[in-house]
Amino acid sequence: MAAVRSSRLSCILSYESRPLPLDCSLLPVSALELNCGMRHILGLSAYYHDSAAALLRDGEIVAAAQEERFSRRKNDESFPRQAVEFCLRQASLRWDQVDAVVFYDKPIIKFARMLESFLAIAPSGVRTFTKALPTWLGEKLNLRSTLADELPELPSTCPLLFTEHHQAHAASAFYPSPFEAAAVLTVDGVGEWATTTIGVGQGQDLKLLQELRFPHSLGLLYSTFTAYCGFRVNSGEYKLMGLAPYGEPKHVQTILNELIDLRADGSFWLNLDYFGFLQGQSMHNSRFEQLMGGPARLPESPMEPRFLDIARSIQVVTEEVMLRLARHAREMTGQRRLCLAGGVALNCVANGRLQREGIFDELWIQPAAGDAGGALGAALQVWHASSEGRKSGRRPHDAMNGALLGPEFTPEEIEVVLRSHGAVYERFEARDLVSRTVELLQQEKVIGWVQGRMEFGPRALGNRSIIGDARSSRMQSVMNLKVKFRESFRPFAPIIRRERVADYFELSADSPYMLLVAPVQESLRLASQDDAVGLDRLKQLRSTIPAVTHVDYSARVQTLTRQQNPLFYSLLEAFEAATGCPLLVNTSFNVRGEPMICSPDDAYRCFMNTEMDYLVVGPFILERTAQPRRTVERTFVPLPD
Repeated sequence: MAAVRSSRLSCILSYESRPLPLDCSLLPVSALELNCGMRHILGLSAYYHDSAAALLRDGEIVAAAQEERFSRRKNDESFPRQAVEFCLRQASLRWDQVDAVVFYDKPIIKFARMLESFLAIAPSGVRTFTKALPTWLGEKLNLRSTLADELPELPSTCPLLFTEHHQAHAASAFYPSPFEAAAVLTVDGVGEWATTTIGVGQGQDLKLLQELRFPHSLGLLYSTFTAYCGFRVNSGEYKLMGLAPYGEPKHVQTILNELIDLRADGSFWLNLDYFGFLQGQSMHNSRFEQLMGGPARLPESPMEPRFLDIARSIQVVTEEVMLRLARHAREMTGQRRLCLAGGVALNCVANGRLQREGIFDELWIQPAAGDAGGALGAALQVWHASSEGRKSGRRPHDAMNGALLGPEFTPEEIEVVLRSHGAVYERFEARDLVSRTVELLQQEKVIGWVQGRMEFGPRALGNRSIIGDARSSRMQSVMNLKVKFRESFRPFAPIIRRERVADYFELSADSPYMLLVAPVQESLRLASQDDAVGLDRLKQLRSTIPAVTHVDYSARVQTLTRQQNPLFYSLLEAFEAATGCPLLVNTSFNVRGEPMICSPDDAYRCFMNTEMDYLVVGPFILERTAQPRRTVERTFVPLPD
């Protein structure tokens, strides 16, 4: 790994030439001594990916949503105007009642990082730098003015504040958690300079203790392999994670020998000779391709077996880094509980390893762990730094309310939409709605389920879901190919009543946000009947709940209590009473390249452009084949994967 030490950028950006880049202390957030009028705080994330808005009232989360759900543009990075308007409507709030607006990033520091990085590698990367410069000089660098222009209704007396990127991630992880005290670990691509932070939360106080700095980034390392395997960066990482179990970890040692110098405390250096993200032309370069045995996979091209092994290898390395970071956080803070955020915290396989290793007694993971959650974290950081926040104290509980923080629609509003489409539907009372849905599930029907408030974050948790019978051997392929229009290897998640989870999975903890992977219980597994390898293993039945059992006998589990979602809990109860099975398939209501649906109109359009069998939206049930046979145009442009 001599190349890691000799790389020009590593030397210039190692900061005081410290042997481990995890040794830089963070200062607490500044300029937040706000002494009055802090009831309503609006948090924003924008301009990079997954823009969002979140609103607090007296420290409680009133609303939060991603802009993509309204614009219908996946991972929309534009200013979250529609998400902001939703938050204000949900709170019945006027603009002059907003007491502070907080952005989740400090753009001047980020620009300084870009400039210093460019100077370190100049003249390489000059084309990318000059291309990005006008945007920065136009809107991003003078962000205070940009935000004022985007929010002309906001009174000039309302303060515009900025937190650091990882400070916002850490706040989103700790403050909504049910823990009075906890270690906090944030891991992503990059914020201003930080790519990883370790901190500690205690009551109202949250302090970041150490950080790992750009360009040494676990998120960027994983995204490099995402791009190399033919998936889109910032949206395809979960595909790489799903692909990994089909391969063998043949390249783990190569990655550790050549690409990443990993230390016992989880800190590391990347060997920048193999990466292209500094120059901005691509995530990797030709040396990376040579090391990995050939050129990158082109999007939509056949999946060569070697990419399965590559996916498995980087997943194994990622898990090892996370385990070492967690052990270091435990030793440093002495805490028994851990809170996680940042994009890498969405790697539910790594989270499952953390849970099973028992490094911490309990985990809590922010469901909107990526940049969208930064909007919420920024608002929470300001509230807890304000005099009102300090005075009110903090009641430890899961303040995310099941992540059901988005819009909801009345039966009257839904019916107006259905009539506008000339839809054919039946209306049911709640008990009959559940009974009829259970009947359809028993017939192996694929059902769109739209109820209550939309989820905040990337996972459908029972309100904007597509559901099916997990016992069906055909459900996974039907959902992937005829409904979701996505790769056949992609697994589906089970949603199960919390009290029954240990009967089906090797999991004894809560997993309300579908962010833990756990093995299926041995008693439910079926022995392999052939010697299939690679993606051919898709054809094998692996358990008595095959639709939610991945190729490695694992599942991404969502647990549910009656308090979290009474209607869906009743559906699970009724399904178990009818079948003896307490779980269902639960996947997001969207198709490939489309954001999760938000409104009844989104639901109907998506429903009619798939081979979904039924739509249950509010108190109404629709059968697809009974609908008028006319073209229903989409309201979005799918992005290529």
